[in-house]
Amino acid sequence: MADSDERREPIRAPHGPSLGCRGWSQEGALRLLMNNLDPDVARDPAHLIVYGGRGKAARNWAAYDAIVSTLKVLGNEETLLVQSGKPVGVFPTHAEAPRVLISNAMMVPHWATDAEFWPLEARGLTMYGQMTAGSWIYIGTQGILQGTYETLASLARIEFGQPDLAGKWMLTSGLGEMGGAQPLAVTMLGGAALIVDVDPRAIGRRLGNGYLDREAGTLDEALALVRGAAAERRPLSVGLRANAAEVYPELVRRAVVPDIVSDQTAAHDIDVGYIPVGLTPETASTLRASDHTAYLSAVRTSIALEARAILELRRKGTKAFDYGNNFRTQAREAGVADAFEIPGYVPAYIRPLFAVGSGPFRWVALSGDPADIARIDRMVLSEFAERSDLCRWIRLAAERVHYQGLPARICYMGYGERERFGHLVNDLVRSGALAAPIAIGRDHHDTGSVASPYRETERMKDGSDAIADWPILNALLNAVSGASWVSVHHGGGTGIGNSIHAGLVIVADGTTQTDRRIGRVLHNDPGLGVARHTDAGYESSLAVAKSARFWIPGTTERPTAGR
Repeated sequence: MADSDERREPIRAPHGPSLGCRGWSQEGALRLLMNNLDPDVARDPAHLIVYGGRGKAARNWAAYDAIVSTLKVLGNEETLLVQSGKPVGVFPTHAEAPRVLISNAMMVPHWATDAEFWPLEARGLTMYGQMTAGSWIYIGTQGILQGTYETLASLARIEFGQPDLAGKWMLTSGLGEMGGAQPLAVTMLGGAALIVDVDPRAIGRRLGNGYLDREAGTLDEALALVRGAAAERRPLSVGLRANAAEVYPELVRRAVVPDIVSDQTAAHDIDVGYIPVGLTPETASTLRASDHTAYLSAVRTSIALEARAILELRRKGTKAFDYGNNFRTQAREAGVADAFEIPGYVPAYIRPLFAVGSGPFRWVALSGDPADIARIDRMVLSEFAERSDLCRWIRLAAERVHYQGLPARICYMGYGERERFGHLVNDLVRSGALAAPIAIGRDHHDTGSVASPYRETERMKDGSDAIADWPILNALLNAVSGASWVSVHHGGGTGIGNSIHAGLVIVADGTTQTDRRIGRVLHNDPGLGVARHTDAGYESSLAVAKSARFWIPGTTERPTAGR
């Protein structure tokens, strides 16, 4: 299956209540695979690239066609195996087994390096699936928006002692598939943001979909706008076409100190994710092709310039954090020995949520009808009214989130809440209140589904940062619990060699069989996160585990009937 540069007609997921497959789990997988490649969703759908540098939905077009044709005839007691974006077998299983099992980019550890992986990928033997690209549950920039919002809300509470970012301004970079969420997350929290990007197309796209408020022509104009907005406690996001490796040092030179600084370029993949000083995306592509060694040297030089500026701003009082894109590792390899003085966002701001089983939970309307998401929004506001933070997010998202492809929603929900939500959604489907079933999933970036020492599992209390049994156990548990499809990946978020992670989707189709599956999957998945953090010694996790439906041998008591 050799890859092709053939540019195809735009791919759009089917809408409506009619099945094109033999069951809704297969239909959900088909529609979400296609949704990942919708031109309103994917970064480069002509080459099957969804987001995150080179994160793909299928290995090549022949593999994509084979997956689609197989899903259309896949039986309700069969399971399709997908090996790094290529379908490799259909096996007899049973009705409550997953319809699809996916493994992406897995390498024997000794060979899990960029130098080994990418030549194999170029030969068509594997595929980089990022996190939700190759597991068919990417929902556009909204997918990271709520995580960015939660991170910054936690930062505001911890660093500034306030519930939002009113009166504060943030300097950051990157307006791509992940970074594009930053301006809207900041303004939803009442703050101001200056976001630097070298690509005018990225700036134009974010202006067009309402994630970015305006563009400045110069750094002076941008600074005047964001500092003025912060002084007036007025939300505002400003994009600036420039290179972060020039802008950040210039602010140091001028003694301009932002309240917050970060970076969300695709620095985990320095081949394509970070443009060096003095180059445009187009000239970078030319140099990359003509002299790859010189290109990588220029990238590392630029990353080092930006990292040293962030460290200097931090010393002057800016609240700096690494947002999980492997920026610090790249900076250290470029000669910035103290790069890891920049704290990671998970240990700094998100771990208290992960410890109690809370993480980025999402759902997608397979009908394609925004009214289905609006109906679920109303249900959440009613049934989870005691969660004021959740309800605030749902209201803001309903007002300000631009759908990409199939309508979707995301929020942080924890142990117990996800299961309850799933049953309520299944009830809505069963009653006919929704036009079609709902696909319920999550990011791979979650409470118990990832081992990533430079991001999700950085600085674990017991030092278990690199222990990767947990995501494997997560995938196995979700498979035997009855998820519609389950995936396990290598390298997403922080790059090849740096992470192992797992994902799942379950399709709520209104049936009593799905009620049983929801009761297992949406209980066990966050429950494993609680168990993982309990094992690492987090007291908040143990408090949850003591009243849970699962039990931890030698730590908690076996639940009694009805608990």
